[in-house]
Amino acid sequence: MRIIIIGFGTVGRSFAEIVQERSESLRRLYGIAPQVVAIVDRGGAIIDEKGVNISEALSKRNSHESVAQHRTLGHQGVGALDVIKTVEADVLLELTPTNVTDGEPGLTHIESALKNDLNVITTNKGPLAVAMPALLELARYQGVDFRFSGTVGGGTQLLKFAKECLAGDRVLSVEGVLNGTTNYILTQMFKEGVSMSHALKEARDFGYAEADPRFDIDGIDTAIKLVIISNWVMGGSASIRDVMIEGISSVTFQEIEESKRQNKAIKLVGSTKDYKLSVRPRAISLSNPLCVDGILNAVLFKTELAGEITLCGRGAGGRETASSVLRDLIDIKKRLAM
Repeated sequence: MRIIIIGFGTVGRSFAEIVQERSESLRRLYGIAPQVVAIVDRGGAIIDEKGVNISEALSKRNSHESVAQHRTLGHQGVGALDVIKTVEADVLLELTPTNVTDGEPGLTHIESALKNDLNVITTNKGPLAVAMPALLELARYQGVDFRFSGTVGGGTQLLKFAKECLAGDRVLSVEGVLNGTTNYILTQMFKEGVSMSHALKEARDFGYAEADPRFDIDGIDTAIKLVIISNWVMGGSASIRDVMIEGISSVTFQEIEESKRQNKAIKLVGSTKDYKLSVRPRAISLSNPLCVDGILNAVLFKTELAGEITLCGRGAGGRETASSVLRDLIDIKKRLAM
C-alpha cells in the first residue's frame, strides 16, 4: 500500500518506526506491505514513488531538520495539497496538530484527499470537531475509507470496540475520563495533596502536558473526543458547539479533600445521552470503574442488551496512537482485498 504521511511529529515518526520494525510480520500476518511514498512536514516534502528510505527520513527529523532537506529527494516549500494531488498513493495519513477553531489545515487536507479518491486515516481531532458528519458523508460518496481510531483513547481501541464488538446492541449512553493530562493533575492533587499548579508542572516535566495546557485544562480535548464518540457510536451529528464544557481550572483543593472524605475523587467526565453532550468535573465513587489514576483513560458504555461495559487504557503516547493508525491501515487493506 502506497502511503502519504502529512505531519511528521511524534505520531508520524512512531508510525514510520513501527512499519520499519515490523515489515516482515505485517507482510506475513496481514499481507500488507506499507510503502511510504511521500512525507510532508513544515519545511516541505520528501518524495520517492519507489518508497522513501524511512531511516533517512527519521534521521533528518531527529536532527531537527526538515525531511525536505534530503539532498536528492527533498522538495523544500512543497505543501501537502501539492503532494496529495500529484503523488500516486492509496492512503493518506493526516497527522498534523489539532486546531479546534476551524480544523485547518487538516480539514482541507482530508477533504482534498477524499475528493482525490484516497483512503484517509487521521489522528487530528480538529476536523472531526468541526465537520465530522460532512467528512463521513464525503467518504461514503467517494467510496473510500475515512478512519480515526487514534483520535480517542490513543492505543485503546474504544471506537472500534463500540462499533464492532457492540454490533447488534444499542448504546444508550457513554461516560468517560478521556484526557490523560487532566486526570494526572487531579490524581496528584488527590493522592499527593499538591496544588494544581504543582501537578501541572509535573505533567509538563513528564511530557503529559503541552507548553500551553489550556486545550486540556479547559476541557476542549475531552469535548472533541465526546463529539467523535457520540457521532460514530450513537449516530449523532454533533459538533463541538453542541457540548456544554466546564474544565478543571475552578476545582479547589478544598473540593478535592471533601471528595476524599466521601470516598470519592473528582474526575473530568465527558458524557453523552439522548444526544446531549457535556464535560464537567464530577466527584465519583472510588469504586466507580471510571475512577482511574494517572494518565489512564476509561469509558463506560451503557447498552440496551449487554448492560454496562467499561474499557480503560493509556490514552496518549506516540507509539500507542501510532498503533491505532496501523490497525486502521490493516482494516483498510482487508476492505480493499474483499
